[in-house]
Amino acid sequence: MTATALLTDQYELTMISAALRAGTADRPCVFEVFARRLPDGRRYGVVAGTGRVLDALADFRFGDDEIAALDGIVDEQTLAWLADYRFTGEIDGYREGELYFPGSPIMTVRGGFADAVILETMILSILNHDSAIASAAARMVSAAAGRPIIEMGGRRTHERSAVSSARAAYIAGVTATSNLEAARTYGVPSAGTAAHAFTLLFSTHAGTDEKAAFAAQIDALGVGTTLLVDTYDITTGVSNAVAVAGPELGGVRIDSGDLGVLARQVRAQLDGLGAPDTKIVVSGDLDEYAIASLRAEPVDTYGVGTSLVTGSGAPTAGMVYKLVEVDGVPVAKRASHKESHGGAKRAIRAARDTGTIVEEIVVTGGTDVAAADLVDAGNLDVRDLQIPLVREGRVVEGLPTLVDARDHLARGLVSLPWEGLGLSHGDPAVPTRYVTRPEK
Repeated sequence: MTATALLTDQYELTMISAALRAGTADRPCVFEVFARRLPDGRRYGVVAGTGRVLDALADFRFGDDEIAALDGIVDEQTLAWLADYRFTGEIDGYREGELYFPGSPIMTVRGGFADAVILETMILSILNHDSAIASAAARMVSAAAGRPIIEMGGRRTHERSAVSSARAAYIAGVTATSNLEAARTYGVPSAGTAAHAFTLLFSTHAGTDEKAAFAAQIDALGVGTTLLVDTYDITTGVSNAVAVAGPELGGVRIDSGDLGVLARQVRAQLDGLGAPDTKIVVSGDLDEYAIASLRAEPVDTYGVGTSLVTGSGAPTAGMVYKLVEVDGVPVAKRASHKESHGGAKRAIRAARDTGTIVEEIVVTGGTDVAAADLVDAGNLDVRDLQIPLVREGRVVEGLPTLVDARDHLARGLVSLPWEGLGLSHGDPAVPTRYVTRPEK
């Protein structure tokens, strides 16, 4: 077991130390994860990382090594408490692949103050990263308009972030990843053929031998492989590729230059060489805007790296973890520009009978009332958004799988108002409305 307990901030443990001394560590509390706003230019967010949070929770233990590392940072009373720590509370949250908007209570953690506050950094670090990647990837998938995207950003981020990025991107609809650890750990389909180094390998004192490189790749991988044709001259590269592989060549990849112009030229050349079914893969600093600009071009597949694994300009989702209730009494931060709404909440989404989302309704109170009775939704369909994730410290059985999350998001994107899928700046695609109801 690899303990995750030190993937945290020191102030969480010093707060616990002070709460233990004050006798307040066990006061029943509710914490919520939400984003006050979406990143600039975004119209919606995608929840990702919930499954990883639950995996990390299972390993959130303070063993001998962790306790030794904390000696001198907190007192003996706190060390003894940490040594026995097991989360015993409850967690509800939006399922992975769910859309979210400003104020959406993405995750709710209930437990004693110390039990729950200690999870803040672990939960936020995972949800903020994975949701940022999934949100960016969803925009790219929408821009690709049904054409496959391969995630290939492992060399552009931290080695462990690369694995979680591939997982989040798969939830968003990306077809495959180049990262083999993501394939092993999460079952994400993998893809990859060759880099320019392989073509350069076949250089000799007599000159370059692109055909020999292509022949070696085809011998190993078959004619269905994709050949990288821009190591030297693209036109010559395409001619060499078809000459070696024949008209059944699976694909060619272009990794540099004006991709739109080159894709048109290569498509015409392939067709002229009798290879109309050979696909064109493009890569090289693509983001959702570049993908959208290539929509009218004869591109079959996109390879995306840096922009995807860095959230395409928004590497964090900006989520926070706030205490909203103590002993059943709502509490809230009132600092300027960082206000929050006190009280434990439910999230309800209203949609027309066509499936189009109308609004997100965040309800304080009325936890035992049917969703349809909590809001004046008229003829709209309403549903609760949070699902049980942890009960009495144990992960609930039968939670949605990674494939379930992927399918759920695909349906969710279709339910957005059409303008919400655009890449232009604007308000969130769905408004959030707050409702306060008394408990019954």
